[in-house]
Amino acid sequence: MPFRVFPVLGIQHAGEVIQANMAQYLKDCRVSCKLSWEDLQALCRRKRLVCKQLSVTKNNFDDYEVEYLCNYKKHKGREFFLVKWKGYAESENTWEPLKNLKCPILLHQFREDMKAALLQASQPLDSASLSAPIVSFLLQKAKQRMKLKKWEDLMNQTCRHKGRIFVCNEVDLDGPPKNFTYINDNKLGKGVDVNTVTVGCECNDCIFQPIDGCCPGLLKHRRAYNDSRQVKVMPGVPIYECNSMCRCGPDCANRVVQRGIQYDLCIFKTANGRGWGVRTLQRIYKNSFVMEYLGEIITTEEAERRGVVYDKQGVTYLFDLDYVEVVYTIDAAHYGNISHFVNHSNFSIHQRILKNISVSTKICDPNLQVYNVFIENLDERLPRIAIFAKRGIKAGEELTFDYKMNIDPVDAESEKMDSDFSRAGFEGSPIKRIHMECKCGVKNCRKYLF
Repeated sequence: MPFRVFPVLGIQHAGEVIQANMAQYLKDCRVSCKLSWEDLQALCRRKRLVCKQLSVTKNNFDDYEVEYLCNYKKHKGREFFLVKWKGYAESENTWEPLKNLKCPILLHQFREDMKAALLQASQPLDSASLSAPIVSFLLQKAKQRMKLKKWEDLMNQTCRHKGRIFVCNEVDLDGPPKNFTYINDNKLGKGVDVNTVTVGCECNDCIFQPIDGCCPGLLKHRRAYNDSRQVKVMPGVPIYECNSMCRCGPDCANRVVQRGIQYDLCIFKTANGRGWGVRTLQRIYKNSFVMEYLGEIITTEEAERRGVVYDKQGVTYLFDLDYVEVVYTIDAAHYGNISHFVNHSNFSIHQRILKNISVSTKICDPNLQVYNVFIENLDERLPRIAIFAKRGIKAGEELTFDYKMNIDPVDAESEKMDSDFSRAGFEGSPIKRIHMECKCGVKNCRKYLF
């Protein structure tokens, strides 16, 4: 439920205003948040105020929701939990017997956290009470889960694609990344101009009855997808999808990347120090579209400036758009989608220092491949970066890019696309070329990422 705003009023008057003018408040709200929807519900219940818009009735005045559990004790064989109630201050926490709690998921999570903390501290699992350090850890873990769940909900509310996003961190107490905004389309930076298409195909069926070869044929290229929307051209060959000017509808099989992510994916904290990663929660078939690399499109001059800063921080999310020449770069540091969290490199001459030092356990056997796609814009300097499954990917498997993308010199337009994506920095750039050790552990590991 989105946050709503109400002016600071006396409790009784606030309740009356909520009941009388709720809709107008929501419409005219222009100030920063004060209370969430859930907080307002709790406020009305506490003051015994009926509010139809908030679904508060006399019958549910005494309904309370557990926000999280923060302590545990056992007395005379009975288990008790210290409960933080949603909409109430921590000073109003209460000890409740197990029989009063109807929150199996929260109870399971709390027990798992408590078990892990006791084992880490070498304390007996049947302890009647918890030490202060363990209580502190459990409280931090509960608050972390709340923050991650809110972040998860926000991303799913923001994204327009079918695939859902989940978040999981069972490794440490890190919460959502700071200063990161989830986006559905690339954000254009200063000095970046895009000319949209003015014509489209006249096909009623772009796959089985294409007119003049549909959009790919009009641009003297082969159709990239089969009728199952799987890519069938080699990496390096550009993909031209139907656009908003085409006669065909949204179900056209030549519209793939523009449909967005179709699979449920999970952002998770890796256990071996690689930061966040992404795993699929569903089976992904070979050559299927997985995601697009999104971010802020900036000029190479701006990318050089930001690269110096990122190098000092030891991280980067810069990805050159070098299909024909390096004019623009995607920076996914602060604006991006789920691709921001995939352990990957930048595939280009403009590559700098990687996001993480050690990489995926399968990085030398990657399961993702990059393609250049053109839809609403045909400027070869501004391709969209689409990522497809290089092979079949099992549910639960981590998604990884290759740090050296191999291009078929016969079937691909190799003259238009660099085959060596592993050098760091431009020729003559003050950014030093580096060698980074690969720690994937795969038998055929090439020892260095680049």
